[in-house]
Amino acid sequence: MRKAEIRRATAETDIRLSLDLDGAGIAQIDTGCGFLDHMLTLFARHGRFDLTVQCRGDTQVDYHHTVEDIGIVLGQAFAQALGDKRGITRYGSMLLPMDETLVLCAVDLSGRAMLRYHMEIPSQKVGDFDTELGEEFFWGFVRAASVTLHIRQMDGTNSHHILEAAFKAFGRALRQAVRIDAAAADEIPSTKGSL
Repeated sequence: MRKAEIRRATAETDIRLSLDLDGAGIAQIDTGCGFLDHMLTLFARHGRFDLTVQCRGDTQVDYHHTVEDIGIVLGQAFAQALGDKRGITRYGSMLLPMDETLVLCAVDLSGRAMLRYHMEIPSQKVGDFDTELGEEFFWGFVRAASVTLHIRQMDGTNSHHILEAAFKAFGRALRQAVRIDAAAADEIPSTKGSL
């Protein structure tokens, strides 16, 4: 039962999120930010995670708190659903092309929070979404999930494509990392004995 349900309410956001790591990629997303809804739907589909997100945030200010806090809650949900991480593959990576864009994503479910985010997004906005918030989302996730995540843009000129490739690659890399390794299904994938 690799599932999680999280509720997080602050003065800035009120978030309800449910996650099933062994789903079919079904997403029901309502964050108040259309572009983020699109990115999370793609993430769930490519990761084959069933994901429901409802957020009411202070979007009259901007999307910063909504984006960062959803990253945090999604990270908490992954940590909860993975438990002691027994039997997981642990590592995952994806080199994802999308038209002129190429993005590399690599993840280690290490128990250590680290983000290396090398993206050169040409525009400050996609629609009304501030493109710098992509990094805020991933920082929220890695801190809450305690994972190591590398996202590197290898090519690309279209801001929408660059961010979309990052979220798709993120979903596919996590899909590999959370998969149960049948040959080691009762083992913690670390010489330390814990992650």
